Amino acid sequence: MNGGARRGLRRFARREWGPLFTTVADALRTRRLRAIWLTLSAVALTSLFQTVQNQSWGFRPIQIIGSVKAQYPLWLSLLRTPFSLFVPALDLPVWGALAQVLLVFGVAEICIGRGRMLLIAYAATLAGTLYARVGIHIGPDSVFGLPASAAAMVDTGPSAAVVALAVYVCWRYRAYLTAAVVAGSMAVEVVVKNNLAGKEHIAALITVAVICWLTWVRRGPRGGDGDQDRRAGSLSGAPPIQS
Repeated sequence: MNGGARRGLRRFARREWGPLFTTVADALRTRRLRAIWLTLSAVALTSLFQTVQNQSWGFRPIQIIGSVKAQYPLWLSLLRTPFSLFVPALDLPVWGALAQVLLVFGVAEICIGRGRMLLIAYAATLAGTLYARVGIHIGPDSVFGLPASAAAMVDTGPSAAVVALAVYVCWRYRAYLTAAVVAGSMAVEVVVKNNLAGKEHIAALITVAVICWLTWVRRGPRGGDGDQDRRAGSLSGAPPIQS
C-alpha cells in the first residue's frame, strides 16, 4: 500500500470512527468501569442465565423466566421479553452473545446514555417477538412470512438489540458506512439463511430506522434540540451526543 492510500485510509478512519472512538476512550479513561456499569451487569446476568440453564435443575426455571415462543399467549411473551434478551440462544456459543453485549451495549451506554440504550434494546427485541407472530400469520409463501413450525422455536438472545443499537449509535455519530455495513449484513443473512432469527434482525432494523427518523424529526434538520440531547446525556452519565 503506497503512502497516498495509507493517508486516505487514515482520513477515512478518522472521519468514520474518530468521534465515536474519542467519546468511548475519554469515558473509559475518566470514569473507567463506572462508564459501563449497566453493560457489565447485563454481561453478568447473561452469564448467570447461561450457567443456570446448563444445569440439570436450572433449565426449566430459566425457560419460565425468559423463554419466548410465538405459540405462547401474547401476554406471557410480553412478560418474558425483557428477560429473554439475557437468555443466550441454546444453538449458539455463549461467548458470542457475551462479546456482543460487552462491545455494543458498552459503546451505546457511553455514547447515547443508559435510558436510550435500554429503550432501543427493548424496542428492537419486542419488534422481533411481535414479528414472529405476524410472520407466521402471513405464511411461508410470502417473503415476509414464516412457516408454522416457527411458532415452536425458542426466541431468545441479545442479537436484535445489538443490531439496533449498533445502527443507531453509528447513525448518531455519523459513521454512516459502518451503519450501512451492519444493515447490509443483516439483509445478506436473510438471503443466505432464511430463518426466524434473520427476519427478526430485519424487524429490528426497521424499528431502529423509525427511531432514527423520529429522532431526526424531533431535533429538526439543524439539530434544533441539541441542548436537550446534551442535558439528557449529562443526566445519564453519557458525554454529549454529536450533532
